[in-house]
Amino acid sequence: MVFWGGALVVGAISVIFTDAANWAQSMFLNARGHFWAMPLIVTPAGFVFCACAAREIFPGSQGSGIPQAIAARHFTLSAQRHRLLSLKICVGKIGLTVMGLLAGASVGREGPTVQVGATIMLKVARLGGLRNERGLILAGSAAGIAAAFNAPLAGIVFAIEEMSRSFESRTNGLVLYAVIIAGLVSLGLLGNYTYFGTTSVAVSTPLDWTMVLVCGVVGGLAGGAFSRLLLDGSTLARTWMAAQSGPRKWGMSLGCGVVVALLGVCTGGATFGTGYAQARGAVEGHALGWYFWPAKLLATLATALSGIPGGIFAPSLAVGAGLGDWLVGGSGTNATLGAVLGMAGYFAGVVQAPMTAFVIILEMTRNDANVIPLMLTSVIGFGVSKLIAPEPLYHGLAKGFLTAE
Repeated sequence: MVFWGGALVVGAISVIFTDAANWAQSMFLNARGHFWAMPLIVTPAGFVFCACAAREIFPGSQGSGIPQAIAARHFTLSAQRHRLLSLKICVGKIGLTVMGLLAGASVGREGPTVQVGATIMLKVARLGGLRNERGLILAGSAAGIAAAFNAPLAGIVFAIEEMSRSFESRTNGLVLYAVIIAGLVSLGLLGNYTYFGTTSVAVSTPLDWTMVLVCGVVGGLAGGAFSRLLLDGSTLARTWMAAQSGPRKWGMSLGCGVVVALLGVCTGGATFGTGYAQARGAVEGHALGWYFWPAKLLATLATALSGIPGGIFAPSLAVGAGLGDWLVGGSGTNATLGAVLGMAGYFAGVVQAPMTAFVIILEMTRNDANVIPLMLTSVIGFGVSKLIAPEPLYHGLAKGFLTAE
């Protein structure tokens, strides 16, 4: 009963987080509509505030949240896990991610929901006297993804492929039950929605199959480049921060905020926020423009390097949708198909988890007609990405938290 209660709480908090994130993004975009230059002031200031609060008040809340959950599974002592998965960090993670969206940051809530879910289930383990803390962290992480995306299969695959990098028979029941319960809560409160709408477009011509290869290769190259830049940049950022003192240590966060603000202003606000609206528009056949995907990629990279809390799942899917839309432009291939294939290739290149990539996209678009093409695009994107970034992104970032201990 304690375990079920924890899974219910994960689902409920995911819904609250969703509503808060949507509200924050709407508030920022509405304010920007009244004063176009507002982001040039608010965004840099918001980045400095969020980065400072994350480092000084809520240490361990920086970045996505997935690396923290991975690192916590590697620890053997409960006290070590508590430094990355505590209720205090949960509060900071949710609050500062919402603050980041209020400032126009290119972040998503899915990665933070993983850390929150893992924290809640770890707390459940201690309250209920359960010993399998590593298994409950895995279950909470899967429940977080499932509730955030309304994609239960993606939550299970994510736990196996990304979080544990193996199938653990001892924990498969925990993962399954947590996903079901959290998913039912999300379903009951938000309804049976699809994250990016629905599409029935399918690969049918030789040209379409050529675009599967193109989206896989180019998406893998772009995703691998993003992953490598983020890993190397994060190492440099930690080194630079350690060498600074006083207000100067927040110079990088300020600079990243300026970059995000300028990109947003130059693209008419398209790169601010999660990218959900842009990705959904691309899936529905609305062109994004050739400039969207590189601008969104840079905005997401700058946001991630700034040290503020927030995930890269949704922004990465938006980059992939824009990349695919650009790749098929004028080729004769359906723009919707290009967006879906682009998401698969790029996202698999970023996270290097091809099964998670195609399952998430299948569930978020209900595009069952494209199972094999999406699998193939994801596998190609994954393989090409490994040539540029041999180390998986989240596991590479987790090392920073492991060495900090």
